[in-house]
Amino acid sequence: MIELKNITVNYGDFTAIAGLDLSIRQGEFFTFLGPSGCGKTTILRTLVGFIAPAEGSIEVNGKDLTHVPVEKRKIGIVFQNYALFPSMNIFENIAFGLKVAKFSKEYTGRKVKEVIEKVDLKEDQLSRNVSELSGGQQQRVALARAIVMEPEILCLDEPLSNLDAKLRVGLRGELKRLQRDLGITTLYVTHDQEEALTLSDRIAVFNKGKVEQVGTPDEIYNHSATEFVCDFIGDINRLSPALVEEAARQSGNVPGKNKKGFIRIERMGTARTARSNIAFEGIITDREYYGIYTKYTFDVQGNSLKCIEKNDGNAYFNPGEKRSLYFNFDDIMLFERGGL
Repeated sequence: MIELKNITVNYGDFTAIAGLDLSIRQGEFFTFLGPSGCGKTTILRTLVGFIAPAEGSIEVNGKDLTHVPVEKRKIGIVFQNYALFPSMNIFENIAFGLKVAKFSKEYTGRKVKEVIEKVDLKEDQLSRNVSELSGGQQQRVALARAIVMEPEILCLDEPLSNLDAKLRVGLRGELKRLQRDLGITTLYVTHDQEEALTLSDRIAVFNKGKVEQVGTPDEIYNHSATEFVCDFIGDINRLSPALVEEAARQSGNVPGKNKKGFIRIERMGTARTARSNIAFEGIITDREYYGIYTKYTFDVQGNSLKCIEKNDGNAYFNPGEKRSLYFNFDDIMLFERGGL
C-alpha cells in the first residue's frame, strides 16, 4: 500500500536519510523503532508531507504523493505532545478538521459523537477545556481528532512517551484494539522496544538514517539480522569469541573463527534442561528482584552474563556463590567480530 522508494532527506549538508526503501502493507500496524536521532521521526514527517525529500518518491495505493500537499494526503497524525488547542474545548478540538473542510454542523456533530465512543470518551466531557484533562484523556482527544477525518493512514509519533508507565501499558492495548477495529494502516514511531514488540505486526529498526532490519516482532527479537538489532532489542548477553568457541566445543558445533555471540538472558538458566548442551561455571555477582522473576548476574571468565529465574518459592542464590549457567548453542546469534 505504501511504497517509499530511494528516499533521501537532507538538512543542509547533513544527510538524515540516505536512499531508504520501505514497503508497508495495507491495514498493518507498522512501527519505526530506534534510538534518538536515528531518522524514524524524519521519515514519518516526510511521509505526512511536512518534509520534502531531496530524492525519491512516496506512493500510496499506486498514487504518487511525493509533492502532494499535506492536507490532501488523507493521513492523520498524532504528535508526541498531542498539539491540542488550549483555547478550545474537547468538541472544538476534535471537530477542527471537519470545520476547516466546511462540513455541516449536523454532520460534524454526528461524526464527533461516533468517534468519541471509539476512543472511550464521554459525551458529557465534550464541553470541557483540554487543560482540565489528564494526559491519557488528552491522548484520546488527539486520536479522535486524527481519525474523525477518516484518514487512509494514521501516523503516531511517540504518542505514549509523556504518560506514566502504568497508563502507557493500558493505552497500548487500546491503541491496538482501535487500529484493529478501524482496519486502518498505522505507522508508529517509538524508541521503546517493549511497545514495538507488543503492538506491531512488523517493525523497521532504524540506525543512523538506515533501516537495519524489517520483520515481525519474533523475527526482530529471536532472529536479529545485524549486530545492532540484536544488541538494541531487549536485554541480551554478549559472548566473547573465546566463550563462543568454548560453547561450540561443548556442543559439537563449528561457529567459525573469531565470532562474537549474543544470547537472550531468558535463554540461560541455572537448571539444566532437556535442551541444554552447554554449561558455563561462574560466580554470581549481583541479584535483582522483579517480583515474578529474579535476575542474576554472573562473572564467567571475565564476561558479565545474566539470566532470569521465575520466583516459584525456591531459595534465592546469593552474590559470591559459584553456580553453572546452562543453555543451548542454537540460541546463540553469531556475528563477525567488529561492529558494536
